[in-house]
Amino acid sequence: MEPLDCVFCAIARGDLPSYRVLDGDDVIAFLDIHPVAPGHTLVVPRRHAATLLEMPEAMAGPLFAAVARVARAVARAQGADGVNVLQANGPAAGQTVGHLHVHVVPRRHGDGLRLHIPSGPEATDRTAMAAQAERIAAALAAL
Repeated sequence: MEPLDCVFCAIARGDLPSYRVLDGDDVIAFLDIHPVAPGHTLVVPRRHAATLLEMPEAMAGPLFAAVARVARAVARAQGADGVNVLQANGPAAGQTVGHLHVHVVPRRHGDGLRLHIPSGPEATDRTAMAAQAERIAAALAAL
């Protein structure tokens, strides 16, 4: 059941305006109202799930097939050199709308947008990584 106050559910229903680029049975895509680059597009499942962590697995195929298709279209339409595909889950991760959505951001060499992903020794502690892999594998086995 979708929450009545969910802005992306309202957009999916057609109750709020959007600059829609894809209107499918399971997924819609529309321009982000606060773009970080021209052509910044959001890909959103019609069915409400607050985060990827809550999304039923059956939604994954249609959602990510649409993400790939939209990413190709955005890159072509914007003449992009590359594309970032970003997805956040929960406020601690930077999610600001409580409906699962994937950002497709066209990129150009020298555009000034930055994503910080550590690449130093702290990111490659092999002992810590082995322990993390074991914990994640055990959690997967329990799902």
